[in-house]
Amino acid sequence: MTSPAEVISGDLPTGTGISIGETVSFPDQVLILLKYPPSTPLLTKEEFNCVYFSPNTSQKSYSSPLSIDGEYLGHQIVRCEVPPRGTIASVGLKARADHDLQPGPTHDWKSLAYEALIDRDNTTVVFVKGLNLRSGRPSNASKFECVYGSGQLVLRSEVVSIAQEIVRCKTPLSILTLQPNDVKVSVKIKGQGVLSSIARPGLWAGPERSVLNKHMVCVCTMLRNQARFLPEWVMYHARIGIEHWFVYDNNSDDNIEEVVGLLMDQGFKISRHVWPWIKTQEAGFAHCALRARDFCKWVAFIDVDEFIHLPYGDRLGSVINNQSSRHDVAELRVSCHNFGPSGLKQVPPEGVTVGYTCRLGIPERHKSIVRPDKLNPTLINVVHHFHLKDGFKHVNVDRNLMVINHYKFQVWEVFKEKFYRRVATYVSDWQQEENVGSKDRAPGLGTRAVEPDDWSSRFCEINDTGLKDWVVKTFSDPLTGSLPWQQE
Repeated sequence: MTSPAEVISGDLPTGTGISIGETVSFPDQVLILLKYPPSTPLLTKEEFNCVYFSPNTSQKSYSSPLSIDGEYLGHQIVRCEVPPRGTIASVGLKARADHDLQPGPTHDWKSLAYEALIDRDNTTVVFVKGLNLRSGRPSNASKFECVYGSGQLVLRSEVVSIAQEIVRCKTPLSILTLQPNDVKVSVKIKGQGVLSSIARPGLWAGPERSVLNKHMVCVCTMLRNQARFLPEWVMYHARIGIEHWFVYDNNSDDNIEEVVGLLMDQGFKISRHVWPWIKTQEAGFAHCALRARDFCKWVAFIDVDEFIHLPYGDRLGSVINNQSSRHDVAELRVSCHNFGPSGLKQVPPEGVTVGYTCRLGIPERHKSIVRPDKLNPTLINVVHHFHLKDGFKHVNVDRNLMVINHYKFQVWEVFKEKFYRRVATYVSDWQQEENVGSKDRAPGLGTRAVEPDDWSSRFCEINDTGLKDWVVKTFSDPLTGSLPWQQE
């Protein structure tokens, strides 16, 4: 059995300059975290090679990175293909043929403490893969313990709560006092070993100073390769009252940084957070709730293809205030209407709200707008709604007051991307022969991304132009008729 000190020790020495801090092995790629000397500019994708070493020979093979990301908790992310059998993945600098970096410690994604932060109650919230706990309910905390370590120093503490992939630990006083950068935290199942860890609890959830004037409504979302849809989604929701967007980027390789930057230049408050962890939507939303809590009174958890529609044209804040007039209301549950391709075969240039106008008749599921300071400390959330603290309740909002237009079944070019990987932890990927009848899947489709002949006419029972009409009236340029998010 591996000792706690070995599992959660600091990085392996790799010499001076740029070095590999950690490597995480996913089923379809390898994520390498690079460490830079202070004030060193980050390199670009074109300046790296992925390198595959054979431990027993001098042979190496090379490939281009799949993608890279900028700063992530003091590291740069480089994604490489899964190494050939019998080899170890690393990174090389193209400018120096003799500078292939020494491989770092490699962790299996199936069993890993991957992120941590210290909450304002001084507990450590640890995000963990591999405990395989049941969805939607807390587990027995007495069966686990938290382990903090740096080098040969090991500290143990009790688990305050544990549910799904989120563990809340009692933080040792020395960690709170010193806040050392090289300490990792992990979780031990009593009687078994300590999970491998790359989680450093140095990130505080709260702001540097108290935020007195909180935003009324914010949004948390998780996305992958949705940059082209962001402008419409952000501009629309800003008009109805959203003030801040927390965007969790789940391994995008499109131009999302550029798009977010352009929107911020126009005055929209967007926080892009790199979240490279696959199939962890529930954990990501919990992480976002902690970050948003000190800045926002209410937070909506919706996807980029979901638009909050207010049929009477009210401001979102007014509707929320009216629906939460009782002090014990901490969650608004909003029904979703699923829209189909509406006869289209190409992406509508005017955007989804104007292009897709035919939907299914019966609403499916709901999404939630919550008070983040009233969430249960376990942070349990399932399908976008959270468990609340004792004494608080949810309200089901009348669809005539507020509904979500979910542009779920778009033209095939867009929809087929859903086959790549589902983001939720407890939802099977569509390529797998599991839960084929789940509501998460598109009815009538198999496990391969093959377009049905009648796709463009599916999921069409009611012609609904309510949101389209409002968008055209509100956003259209009076001279050209174009919408602000349309590309020239």
